[in-house]
Amino acid sequence: TFKHMTDYMGFQGLLTEEERMVREAARDFVNAEVLPIIEKHAQNQTFPTHLIPMMGELGFYGPSLPEEYGCAGLSSVAYGILMYELERGDSGLRSFASVQGSLVMWPIYAYGSEAQKKYWLPKLAKGEKIGCFGLTEPDFGSNPGGMLTKAVKEPGGKWRINGTKMWITNGTVADVAVVWAQTEDGIRGFLVEKGTPGFSAPETHGKWSLRASVTSELILEDVIVDEEKSLLPNVKGLKGPLGCLTQARYGIAWGALGAADASY
Repeated sequence: TFKHMTDYMGFQGLLTEEERMVREAARDFVNAEVLPIIEKHAQNQTFPTHLIPMMGELGFYGPSLPEEYGCAGLSSVAYGILMYELERGDSGLRSFASVQGSLVMWPIYAYGSEAQKKYWLPKLAKGEKIGCFGLTEPDFGSNPGGMLTKAVKEPGGKWRINGTKMWITNGTVADVAVVWAQTEDGIRGFLVEKGTPGFSAPETHGKWSLRASVTSELILEDVIVDEEKSLLPNVKGLKGPLGCLTQARYGIAWGALGAADASY
């Protein structure tokens, strides 16, 4: 028997020993650390930031990425189980982990240079650094083909980025944003660090749901970035951001099951 759990589908019996251990650790964490405090955070529109390093310690960020970058190297199912259990605690908590793992760490792993991977992935895996994903825009919701954000090549190996992104989870608290922009070469991805001149991320208030989640706008006004540090070299075109969304949807689907479990 698995404690505090209804399992009418016999799902638990389909898991490996490692996946069962992951589930137990995640469930214990949510029961002990999340459920007692999350309602207050939702009412106050605050994210429980003290949980960020704890989740990093438990290996909840990018858990299916390789161990050489400080990640856990778990199965996709184990990643899904983590999202299930986190969303059983709160949708905003799962959203934080989904963005960190699937929308920030995964594109750096899949599209980044070796130097970008070695610098960012271990820090993001531990929760020492927080990331966000800048794709959606105020005028073009879920249609990234209508993207207006532009990046133009400048002399000396630099790029100048101008544009606005909307409904960005983690934006205000993020140390790095994966920003997608139109270039003369097609859509490209850039790592834009907090504190870069011209880059700001004001928080969106007064939401009716996901209230414990940080949601932001990203504003880029003549933001200058260094090509070597910033540009993700290994992808061009819309398949870059869409590949990230495919990764994220997988975890979100598991998360929906966790929300259903909590509702039940």
